[in-house]
Amino acid sequence: MVSMSRCLCLLIVLFGCNYICSAEPLAGTKRLDWKGDIASRLIDSADAFLLKKIEETLAKNELDQPDRAELARILGVVDKRVAASSHLEVLSKVAESDDFVVHEIRWEAFGDVYGEGLWLAPPNAKESIIVIPDADQTPEEIAGFDDKLPMVYQTAREYAAGGLNVFVPVLINRNLGPHKISNREYLYRPAFELGRHLIGYEIQKVLALVDRLGAELVGIHGHGEGGMLALFSAAIDDRIPKATVSGYSGPDADLWQEPAERNVFGLLKQFDLASLKKMIAPRDLKILAYPSGPKVLIEPKKSRGKPGRLLSSGNQEENLKKQAQPLKILKVVDQKTRHARQIHELDRHNQQLLVESPYERRKFMAKLKTTSPLAFRETQKFYRNYFSEKVIGRFSDELLEPNPRTRRIEINDKVKAYEVVLDVFEDASFFAYGILILPNDLKAGESRPCVVCQHGLEGRPQSTIGEKDRHYYEAFATKLAERGYVTFAPQNLYIFEDRFRTLQFKANSIGRTLFSLMVPQHQQITDWLGGLDFVDAKRIGFYGLSYGGKSAMRIPPLVDNYCLSICSADFNDWVWKNASTRSPYSYSNKSEYEIFEFDLGSTFNYSEMAALIAPRPFMVERGHFDGVAPDERVALEFAKVRHLYSAKLGLGERAEIEWFVGPHKINGKGTFEFLDRWLKH
Repeated sequence: MVSMSRCLCLLIVLFGCNYICSAEPLAGTKRLDWKGDIASRLIDSADAFLLKKIEETLAKNELDQPDRAELARILGVVDKRVAASSHLEVLSKVAESDDFVVHEIRWEAFGDVYGEGLWLAPPNAKESIIVIPDADQTPEEIAGFDDKLPMVYQTAREYAAGGLNVFVPVLINRNLGPHKISNREYLYRPAFELGRHLIGYEIQKVLALVDRLGAELVGIHGHGEGGMLALFSAAIDDRIPKATVSGYSGPDADLWQEPAERNVFGLLKQFDLASLKKMIAPRDLKILAYPSGPKVLIEPKKSRGKPGRLLSSGNQEENLKKQAQPLKILKVVDQKTRHARQIHELDRHNQQLLVESPYERRKFMAKLKTTSPLAFRETQKFYRNYFSEKVIGRFSDELLEPNPRTRRIEINDKVKAYEVVLDVFEDASFFAYGILILPNDLKAGESRPCVVCQHGLEGRPQSTIGEKDRHYYEAFATKLAERGYVTFAPQNLYIFEDRFRTLQFKANSIGRTLFSLMVPQHQQITDWLGGLDFVDAKRIGFYGLSYGGKSAMRIPPLVDNYCLSICSADFNDWVWKNASTRSPYSYSNKSEYEIFEFDLGSTFNYSEMAALIAPRPFMVERGHFDGVAPDERVALEFAKVRHLYSAKLGLGERAEIEWFVGPHKINGKGTFEFLDRWLKH
């Protein structure tokens, strides 16, 4: 994907740097008189819109009946657990006190994944409790192996001293791994892409203990991350008779601020704290204000992961108790090796799911019929709707009248261009912005084909119209206009680094994505373009580079106004690119932390997205030295597209790929010919 430097972005913030603006509007439109950076204004409007939608969603939850199965699904609690007939494995006795002994234990959870931790065993104890520490607390710390934690945090020790069997699982900690990404986010990323979640994995380990303890279980107690797991576990599984939660106040409107691994797609749609309480009732739920939760701040300059914060309030000093003497240690537990083993098992599970994912997608797409054009279109409706509702996320807001505002800018003497602003949604005045380019030889009464030219990451419409400092775009919006097309270059939301990246997490919390905003933008853009006298509404194509290519796979499936789509410098095995932790091409260890979309692994890779574009023409533009993915991955995924178009639909001429010797850029040869063939003839 294209990554623009900040200095280049600043170079074009004021259009006067490269292009001359005038007040002259396009005929039939109002004059655009906005000052300042419109792209920044757009991000602000998207932000305000999403914050309002979060508030509306939380208000609506009071009327909804929470769905336990749906909560399990979005948390990724979906893998079959190992039967409870397999017993807890006691590895060794590691410590003792006057009240109990401590054993190191492990147990089968799901697949090849084990839970590990400690068992504090008082003599003759008949009842048991599961105590879950914060992610940055070890079982040994809350069991009182040393004096690092005050007694208020030595929860496991206190319960054991009271006569209960106490089982304490190990959680994945928040330490930065070798890629400057926290261990938790590193495991979350591929899991999220594959329809799982680190939260779900750790819940599964807890529930595997519940399976084995049966009627002797009297409750579950968690602190910090453990408090969150205790709350969700009790909401999912009614076998847990009581839950105590400390250091966690439940999901709320600020969920998007938290670390990435707490991002659960659509959590706030049904499962705010009030809803979770309903799911646990009439069982006992106790939420403790003290001790305070973890104080964690993930700074973007120190990590390649998502910035996040867990800064819970509370005065723990009021709750400190006199320290007890540390336990008598009989064996030193190799905590570092144990933790590394836990990471490895979950990573291995993710990679096994990745291997299985093509078969899951094949099963998912089995209802798509290709026996006839009619059958294809009818069965395609289900998948388009699923993609819109479950993957992209759709807002039900009605589009406003576009109310176009424009002003003339000068590019060269062969074309004329206008900045354009269109209203989209009323709330927060969310709008669309871009540049319209018209050939100078456009005659009165003439109707031309149109190409929407989408920039990539950190780009702008201006990026696509001039070659200076933007050589990878090859001024393709301008060149196509010089070739006789009307072109339009929209501003997408992938700009300003963490400003846009946090938008994705705001959207995810209510079951939406950035494309939930960009699809209606493009619907409005193409509706408006199609209504212009000089644009043929039936001949509007989409052509995007890099993140614009990502858009080419997601927007045309849901905007029927696009009669074709070209994906440049992006098409690849997208699920593999995001979920693999073995490949140097993978995003699992890169700074593009917002890129992951929930459960594409079992639904839509790029070939399946292309099936939503079909039977409309579709093309891939691919440089051999493009760093998006290796040629063989691109070729394999496109082969599936070609098979659909050619072998099944008998429309092989509508699916093309152009290979060229070059990097991550617009080539503008085969794609231009493709546009001429389908839009001019």
